[in-house]
Formats: sequence, structure tokens, C-alpha cells
Amino acid sequence: MRIARWCFWMALAASGCSASDSGTSPADSGQPTGAGDNGGEGGLDGADGADGAGGEDETFGAGAGTGGSSGDSGSGDADSRCVERAAFVYVLSQDNELYSFKPDRKEFTKIGVLGCQTNMDPNSMAVDRDAVAWVNYAQADDSAGTLFKVSTEDASCEPTETPLPEGWSRLGMGFSSDLSRPDAEQLFVAGATGTPGIGLGRIDGPSVKPVGEFSGSLRGASAELTGTGDGRLFGFFTTSPVQLAEIDKETGEIIEATDLPGIETPSAWAFTFWGGDFYFYTAPDRFQSASRTTNVSRYRPSDGSIDTAYMTNIGFRIVGAGVSTCAPLETPR
Repeated sequence: MRIARWCFWMALAASGCSASDSGTSPADSGQPTGAGDNGGEGGLDGADGADGAGGEDETFGAGAGTGGSSGDSGSGDADSRCVERAAFVYVLSQDNELYSFKPDRKEFTKIGVLGCQTNMDPNSMAVDRDAVAWVNYAQADDSAGTLFKVSTEDASCEPTETPLPEGWSRLGMGFSSDLSRPDAEQLFVAGATGTPGIGLGRIDGPSVKPVGEFSGSLRGASAELTGTGDGRLFGFFTTSPVQLAEIDKETGEIIEATDLPGIETPSAWAFTFWGGDFYFYTAPDRFQSASRTTNVSRYRPSDGSIDTAYMTNIGFRIVGAGVSTCAPLETPR
């Protein structure tokens, strides 16, 4: 199936998410990394999975289902009600390293190493309108999972009070705007624990509320999620070929999907929407290719192009990615 190329594709803004196979990777420190065609060799660990959830406090700002904050406007078409940091893309490595990412410059900048107090593996990430990253950690055998909130200023970390029930320990995640209140959003999650997956849910206060199974050929499939500022929700399904699908937020049913030939079916993965395009972060099983780190591919809905060489072998393995619904709607000039 194909995603229709509506004229308002370029009016999207999104939050993102990810998944992994569990492990370690090298870290760049402080300075921007222009990881073009050869970023270097990366870490070799992971665990299949996805992204995170909400809460609130004065340090980290509002959580799932709450409004955005005032402050400096972001670049391009970023929402002026949002802090500037909320317009950036953020990625998380298997070594617990948090980076900001400027897709138009092909530039990663290390923020710091997360100090979340857990022996679980980092699995997925989403970012809210206050530029707070929500990170999902999971046990390698999916027997338990947890959520932390992380500052995108200094990578400081503290737990949430959202328990993850059976079937929801490993998540795919993404914030999507509330159409009736453009400055508000809801955190959606995809249950990726076990095979088959259990479909779509959302963070409702301190709990996970199931929404419904994915439909058609994607029923039971695991997904990463990214939501948009115009109230839409998308999933990255690691089928063969991989698929990008729009998801009905009320039922979990697949609205429409498109195959993305050429993008590898990954072992560690994430994706985000930024500036009118989707970015896919993929890496193979570490035992199949010990020297390969993450590749970044770009899908441009406006013309249907897929650039699988956008960035290659960036030097570390990405397991989580997110960008808030404050992100620019078009690539800043």
C-alpha cells in the first residue's frame, strides 16, 4: 500500500521513538559530529524494542497529555509557544549517550551520558513539547520494563511513577498533538513485548490504557511510533520491506501504509519526523556485522524519494529517537 501524498504533508511536525537489540557503543564528547559517510565503528549491543512516557515536575516540565510551554521560538516553522530545544531531534545510543541531531546539517552533538538508576537496557525514547525525553528501559528477556524522564539540557535522569503492566515492558512510543488543543499532546505506545505484539496503547495518567490491535497484515507486528503536530500518528514496522503506516489513534487500525524498499530490516532502530521528512535510524544484528553502526535514511513524502545513503555508519548504534510536536514544519532555510 502507499501513503497518499497529500498537499499538507509538509505541514507535519512530529515526535519520535525507537527500538534495539541491547548493548554498547563509542561516545563522542561535547563537540558536534558531522557523521557523513563514515562516522567510525560503533558499539556492539542491543535488544528488540521501542519508546517512553510521561509525568511532571518543575525540573523537567509537563508530561504526557499536557500542554507546551512558553519560551524562545524554534527555528523555521517551530511553534513559538515552545522552548527552542523542543524543535531539535534527539537520539539515544546503546551506551546511554544522549545526542541532539540537526538533520539538515547531518550533525550529531553529544549532550551527556544518562545516569538512570537501572540495570535494564535502553530501548526507546520520545520527546514532549517541553523538550523532556521519556526513555523506556527493558530487561533483555522482556520480564520487566520501566520509564525515566531525562533532561535534554544535561542528560540528568529521574524515574516516573508509571508502572508498565504485563505485555508493555518494551515499548515503541511517540507524542501526538490533540487537535482540539494544538499546544497539548498525548503519549502513545506500542506494545513490543513478545511476538506477536499487542498493538496500540496510550499513557493515561499513571497507567497504560490499551487502544487496540493493529489491523490487516500488520496485526501482531511491533512498531516504533512518531506523532505529528496536526494530530496524526505513524508507525515504523520492521517488516521486509520495512513499512511506514499511519495509525488511527482511536482504534489502532492501520489507515494506510507504504513500503520503503532499500531501507534495511534492522536489529536496532528508531525514527523521527522533522522538517517535512521522515528519518530512519537502522543497524543490523551486531553478530552479523560487528563493525556496522547506525545508518540514517530519509524518506521524503513530498516526492516519494528514499535516500538510504543520507548518512552511513555514524559511529554509534541508535536505539531511541524523538522530536516533539514543536518541531519545524519545513526545513529551515
